[in-house]
Amino acid sequence: MDLKAAAQTRFETVQAQMIALSHRIHAHPEIGFEEEQASTWLAETLTDAGFAVTPGICELPTAFMARAGSGPLQLAICAEYDSLPGVGHACGHNIIAAMSVGASIATAALADELGLTVHVIGTPAEEMGGGGKILLLQRGAFAGIHAAMMVHPSPTDNATPVTLANAYFEVRYTGKEAHAAAFPERGINAADAFTVAQVAIGLLRQHIRSTDRIHGIVTRGGDAPNVIPAHTAAKYAVRAGTLDDLEDIRAKVRRCFEAGALATGASLAIVGERPPYAQLRHDPDLAAAYRRNAMALGRVFPAADDPTRPGGSTDMGNVSLALPSIHPMIGINSLPATNHQPEFAAHCITPAADKALIDGALAMAWTAIDLATDTTLRQRLLRSQG
Repeated sequence: MDLKAAAQTRFETVQAQMIALSHRIHAHPEIGFEEEQASTWLAETLTDAGFAVTPGICELPTAFMARAGSGPLQLAICAEYDSLPGVGHACGHNIIAAMSVGASIATAALADELGLTVHVIGTPAEEMGGGGKILLLQRGAFAGIHAAMMVHPSPTDNATPVTLANAYFEVRYTGKEAHAAAFPERGINAADAFTVAQVAIGLLRQHIRSTDRIHGIVTRGGDAPNVIPAHTAAKYAVRAGTLDDLEDIRAKVRRCFEAGALATGASLAIVGERPPYAQLRHDPDLAAAYRRNAMALGRVFPAADDPTRPGGSTDMGNVSLALPSIHPMIGINSLPATNHQPEFAAHCITPAADKALIDGALAMAWTAIDLATDTTLRQRLLRSQG
């Protein structure tokens, strides 16, 4: 029996349904931890396909676990489905969700023959530092899993993309109101504290690594131009090549914010810090298998993936440090539009995006077959959680 042909035949029975599901999620964007419709639609689709589905796992209402098969090798296929505020599905999570469900249905048809148990883990709140996978990892959703995979839309294909460790936090300054014209000397300007901090960060950029990133937005800058601002706030993210490098740049950026408080006399509070996202560590055997399968479907990769051009960040990085994982990128032919642009969101329901959904689902299903049938790889994975 040609296992990969059988998986493809099974996927073809749900292909149109997966494309419709992708478009439906795209038309109803929901931000992190609020993905009630998307998680429900995915769970219903998997239930109809014969999976045993548990919603609201790990005390996360929009997370879920779906399971099919009873083999000893435990495979997790991760589904993301949150959107970005303002620009909707500008990172293509609608494609990820449908692609992961389609790959799981195709693989589940052969699970018992392959000695597999297929888990679909619905992972909310990947964007904006929500860290849904980190919470799921900490709370046991990945316990006993031997390998995990997902595929992410991008302008072009990349089997082993470089992503950055990442930390989000909120900065708040508190000063003192005063009449900006009549009694400015009686005020403490919390907006000036931000100005000092941002200048310090600008100067710091000369002394950071090429892979470091510092970016943020001011969420409160004051209430009236004739009142000295007493309360200001901003949301910032800091990124670096590794978790260790992240701690270094994070400390330097923190000192820039402390400088703003020191210079103006405002008080500083840094709040909302969550566990940082880790860098991705692609399992080389799984990544090579995915690349071969994607190429067999006609996907085109560069001669060598560029290790010097970092992408964004993902909480799949934390999963990849805990167990063998892959997170390749699949192209949707969107250039010059790139992730997190409204133009990219528009590309996520084009025929090229639908083709990426089909190819990504099949490449994952075929990779699952490879990891189950390659004796050396299978035994290594089984030992990894043994």
